[in-house]
Amino acid sequence: MNKILFKLHSWMALVAFVPLLVICVTGSILVFKHEIDSMLLADKVRVESAGRERLSLDALELSMHSNFPQYEVVGWALFQDKDRADLVYTMQHGTDEWTYALLDQYTGEPLRPPMGLTHHLTDWLLNLHYTLLLDDWGMLITSIFSILLCLLGISGFILYRKFWKSFFTLRWNARMIVYFSDLHKMTGIIGTPVLLILGFTGAWWNIVHFAHELEEHADGHAHHKMEARLYNDDLSLQGFMEDAGNRIQNFETTYISFPWEPGTNFTFWGDVHTGNPLISEYASNVTYDAQSGEHMLSYDIRDASLGAKIVDSYRRLHFGNFAGLVSKVIWCVIGLSPLLLSITGIYIWYQRREKRRTAREKRRTKAAQLAATAG
Repeated sequence: MNKILFKLHSWMALVAFVPLLVICVTGSILVFKHEIDSMLLADKVRVESAGRERLSLDALELSMHSNFPQYEVVGWALFQDKDRADLVYTMQHGTDEWTYALLDQYTGEPLRPPMGLTHHLTDWLLNLHYTLLLDDWGMLITSIFSILLCLLGISGFILYRKFWKSFFTLRWNARMIVYFSDLHKMTGIIGTPVLLILGFTGAWWNIVHFAHELEEHADGHAHHKMEARLYNDDLSLQGFMEDAGNRIQNFETTYISFPWEPGTNFTFWGDVHTGNPLISEYASNVTYDAQSGEHMLSYDIRDASLGAKIVDSYRRLHFGNFAGLVSKVIWCVIGLSPLLLSITGIYIWYQRREKRRTAREKRRTKAAQLAATAG
């Protein structure tokens, strides 16, 4: 049984190791996406909040429309870090492509005009991480490799199920294959719990998003091209945000979904500060009609089922930001472990393959000698 499982484990690793390295290495880097952006693009992603008050959403929206009249706002991220600039998703008239601008929420000054979602380095890495640069079908492909990552972790645990007997053993003076085998086992056992979380949550997200795209466009119709504003211009975004705070206790808006295609409405997503570190900052929401402004529904994660709370926790668990810097560092380091697992695993596989080849050659030589002697 172990021999079959080992072969299966080895072949899955050989098939998946290059895409998994790309996914895991980029994921480790992206744990600190904003920190990297803050170093490379400080004047665009960081603002000074000390002693200043945010402008109203209505004033900020007016600034966006005044500065970029050929674009419509389709999403708005308001970060809990007060020194982080607002990120405003936009769509240019005549296109269906999402772009984003960066805006100083204290002055209304645009810090960056609308540009593509992969314009900056970390944005490109994010696209590589989620889709391998293969658009919607890439989400399905990365899901498959994420599932393989989970299978590799599970099969590795089964193969080394008695790991506690020599868990911290590294035989430094042994042959290289023995040392690499110890290192591979130790790295795998330490990293697998986190890698299983990353693989499962990543596969879940991508499969859900891919299925949604298929369902939305199953009849073959293309994405809606933005031609004009899809909501009543007289509505007050600031009024909506204040009303959302009244409808859900302790609600703090973190993202606003604008109408981006016909039939969609305003949804204010936010944090309700439950004290549960795994509940995301987008767990609750309030929706308003895009034309009348009428309140449509409120969703408080505190009143949701256990299953809904578990699914919501996937965000924090995937990004590793549930315990601040400590969890981010752990997620970053363990996210790089497939690099070491690949090096040691390939070496072990190659050495065992060479050992089997040498043994076959010896058997053939011996058989040939016996045949010659008998002749």
